[in-house]
Amino acid sequence: MAGARHVSTDPSRGSSGTGPSRRHDPSPASPGIDDLPVRDELRGKSPYGAPQLDVPVQLNTNENPYPLPEPLVERIAERVREAARGLNRYPDRDAVELRTALAAYLGRTGGHPLTAANVWAANGSNEVIQQLLQTFGGPGRTAIGFEPSYSMHGLIARGTGTGWLSGPRNEDFTIDRAAAVAAIAEHRPDVVFITSPNNPTGTAVDADTVLALYEAAQAARPSLVVVDEAYVEFSHRPSLLPLIEGRPHLVVSRTMSKAFGAAGLRLGYLAAHPAVVDAVQLVRLPYHLSAVTQATALAALEHTDTLLGYVEQLKAERDRLVAELRATGYEVTESDANFVQFGRFEDAHEAWRRILDRGVLIRDNGVPGWLRVTAGTPSENDAFLDAVRDLKKEQRA
Repeated sequence: MAGARHVSTDPSRGSSGTGPSRRHDPSPASPGIDDLPVRDELRGKSPYGAPQLDVPVQLNTNENPYPLPEPLVERIAERVREAARGLNRYPDRDAVELRTALAAYLGRTGGHPLTAANVWAANGSNEVIQQLLQTFGGPGRTAIGFEPSYSMHGLIARGTGTGWLSGPRNEDFTIDRAAAVAAIAEHRPDVVFITSPNNPTGTAVDADTVLALYEAAQAARPSLVVVDEAYVEFSHRPSLLPLIEGRPHLVVSRTMSKAFGAAGLRLGYLAAHPAVVDAVQLVRLPYHLSAVTQATALAALEHTDTLLGYVEQLKAERDRLVAELRATGYEVTESDANFVQFGRFEDAHEAWRRILDRGVLIRDNGVPGWLRVTAGTPSENDAFLDAVRDLKKEQRA
C-alpha cells in the first residue's frame, strides 16, 4: 500500500512476529515449527518478544521503572490472602467488583462516566485484543492498522485467522487521515486499530482523526474501531474515552502494565458500549481472570493517586530525554508515551549495539533509522544520555 511503513523482520531486534521462524534439524527426531502441521498463515513467523539481556540499565520494554510502594505491596498481600481462603472455588466469572472499580477509575481520569456494564477485563490488553478479534474478526474477515505500530495487533489478527492490512502513515509517523480514510473505503476492514499514543513512535492521534476514521469505517461496512490507549496516562493530551458516547462500534482498550507499574500482573481492560462487553463474553474462556489477579488489581486501584504520582515523574523524565536528545543533535519524534523514538542512524542496529556496549539496553524495533528508549529513573536516563552523547562524538569524529 502506498505510503505504508513496515517494521523490520530481523529477530535480533525484538521480534515483531514477522521474521523467520526458529528452524531446527528437520529430522523426525527434531522437527522445526515449519515441519509441523501449523496453519499456513503462521509459517515463517517468529514469536513476539524483546531481547532480555543482563545489563545495568534496561530501557527497552516500556516498563514503569518504579517498584510498587510498600503500602501497596502490603495491601496486595492482604487481598490475596483473603482470596486464597476461597481458592477451592472458581473466581467471580464476570469480575464485577473489579469492573466496577475500573469504571470508577476511567470516569474519574478519562472525563466520561461509566458503569461496570461498559467495562471488560482480561489477562493483559493483548487478551482483550484477542477476544475482540475472536468476536469481530476471524476467518474471511480483515483488520487494518497503521504501521509502524504495535505489532501484536497484526500477530493476534493472524492468530485468530483474521486477515491483516497495513495502512499508511506520514513521514512524521502521524496517521495520514485522507490516505487512511481511502484505505478503509477500499478494503472495507471488519476491525480498525488506532494506537494513541502509538508504539513504537510515541505519537498521539487527535480526536478529529479518530472520528474521521470511525465514520469511514461505518460507511464501509460498518466496522469495529479499537483505540489502543495503553500509554495514555503519559500523554500531554486527554483520553479519547469520551468519543465512545453514541458510538456503539468504538472501543477503547487500556492496561495496568504501564501507568500502574504492574506489568507482572497481566491485567488489561476495555471501555465500550455494553453490547460490545456482552459480545466478547461469547468467546472468553470460563473463569479467565483468577481470584488472585482480581484481588491484586483491586488493591492497585486503591492506590491510584500514588501510582499516578510516579507517572508525573516519568512524564517529566520523558520530556527531559526529548530535550537532551535534541540538544545532542538527534532527531526525536514527538512523544506522548513513556518512551522516545530517536534517530536518524545510517545503521540503527549498529547504533543499538554500541549503546548496549555501554551497558544500556534500548529497543531496535526495526523502524529504519530509528531507535526507541523507555523513560527510566533519573539515574538510568543519565546513563543512557551519556551513552548516546558518546555515540554522537564517535559519529562526528
